[in-house]
Amino acid sequence: VSLSVRIASFAKVAFSLLVFLHQFLVFQHHLDAFFRTLWIVVAWCGVRIEAGFAFSVYSLNQMATKKSTSSLVTGDENGSPKWAQKTVTLPSKKRGCHLITSTILKEIESDLARFKCGIAHLFLQHTSASLTINENYDGDVRDDVETWLNLTVPEGRKAPWKHTMEGDDDLPAHIKSSTFGCQLSIPITDGRLNLGTWQGIWLCEHRDHGGARKVVITMTGV
Repeated sequence: VSLSVRIASFAKVAFSLLVFLHQFLVFQHHLDAFFRTLWIVVAWCGVRIEAGFAFSVYSLNQMATKKSTSSLVTGDENGSPKWAQKTVTLPSKKRGCHLITSTILKEIESDLARFKCGIAHLFLQHTSASLTINENYDGDVRDDVETWLNLTVPEGRKAPWKHTMEGDDDLPAHIKSSTFGCQLSIPITDGRLNLGTWQGIWLCEHRDHGGARKVVITMTGV
């Protein structure tokens, strides 16, 4: 075979390869464009799906919020709760448990009437007296509780207490105060303290000469 024929054959094969390579590159370009378009479509659909899901969650949250707040009563035009606070000074009382419900109500009745629903918090500003809720009818209950306190927390020279600088009843009064505590929370319903039928507020005086006692009463609600 002559050299010219071989060159012609080689050129023909090379041209065919170039044509194939060109077609392959064109196909690859179209394929790349196809996948780019497909990715854009998928991404767009994903955004729509995510947005739809987020909107659904938001809608459900809104529905839940409406359901949970539909029964609430607003406190004022802005829907904010009301607040009231008063410090009541109770006159000096003898040692023992004393029913003070009527005294407290008399001091706060005008403020209490403003609340349809709320909480009244009573805080005693002393460490040798206490507040508690108990029997409001039979005075023997108060006497018996005082007896129990004195039997439970001994006093006098035989008692093991170190803190006696203010008298034998000093440290026992602190222990009794912590036993019952210095604060109460009472629900307010329709402008009144929602106590049970036989419940009353007690001031327990644990000193022989305790003096006047101050109670800070804070009311909040709607």
